[in-house]
Amino acid sequence: MSVVNINKELYKQQVKDEKKVVLAEFWAPWCVYCKRIGPAYKKIAEEYGDKLVVGQINIDEEQELAVENNIEVVPSLILYKDGQAVGNLVAPESKAKIEAFIKEHVDA
Repeated sequence: MSVVNINKELYKQQVKDEKKVVLAEFWAPWCVYCKRIGPAYKKIAEEYGDKLVVGQINIDEEQELAVENNIEVVPSLILYKDGQAVGNLVAPESKAKIEAFIKEHVDA
């Protein structure tokens, strides 16, 4: 499965209403570090796509969602379970860090 681009409408459907497990990366196109971690995040989507929705939220396009989720640094990852944020990870330096974060919060 590939990374889903999440806008305000999809956020409401997939995070708040559907009660799915969602891993959302808050990012920006100007963020060099976001571009650097991007390939690892895409691999996470491929490997974990059957267990959770892996998405990205562009903070420039969805400023309201960034404010609502208290995003101050990009990239920031938030894991949502049953419509609630259960954990966050700021500026992960590797795919292994993202995997450990997922395993910490999701029954694997």
